[in-house]
Amino acid sequence: MSSSNNNLKCRCPWLDGTKPDYVEYHDKEWGVPVKDDQTMFEFLTLESAQAGLSWYTVLKKRENYRRLFANFDVSAVANFDDVKVEELLLDAGIIRNRLKVKAAVNNAKLFIEIQKEFGSFCAYIWAFVDHKPIVNDLNNLDDYPATSEISDKLSKDLKKRGFKFVGSTIIYAHMQACGMVNDHSNDCYRKQQIIDAY
Repeated sequence: MSSSNNNLKCRCPWLDGTKPDYVEYHDKEWGVPVKDDQTMFEFLTLESAQAGLSWYTVLKKRENYRRLFANFDVSAVANFDDVKVEELLLDAGIIRNRLKVKAAVNNAKLFIEIQKEFGSFCAYIWAFVDHKPIVNDLNNLDDYPATSEISDKLSKDLKKRGFKFVGSTIIYAHMQACGMVNDHSNDCYRKQQIIDAY
């Protein structure tokens, strides 16, 4: 594939085009509606690990997270005990923050509770946007919101259920990543492609 072709495409203003793995994430995953629970759990875990850091920092560690977090099998993660948490904290492949690692285990348990209550976690979370992506009108970097009324509401509901590291900013980033909101800029070639796909 010729990279010159690739560079001619117009993409979102937040993207650092010099990082091929970041470009690939933007082109293939970011903003694509996620409808399966395992991927949803993966994104939720990675977003909460990101708190206070750049998303790219977490993206680079994603394969390590998959390896250490049972490929984001929610039942497996829910069963991690203190010994396992200590083991994870010794691995430099992930963000070694005890509170975040423990939060992932805590959130896995609560994720399963939601699955039991709603049939699937996706059924629960997509209800906040009436089961269809919100398409925002964004032209430049200043147009990008950090939170929204819906992310406030969803964050509050998750916190009430006991989830950790689910502040409104983290949840808004999660909604963007999982395609609950299409926040590709108006001139980004992916925006319309994603709309056409669903």
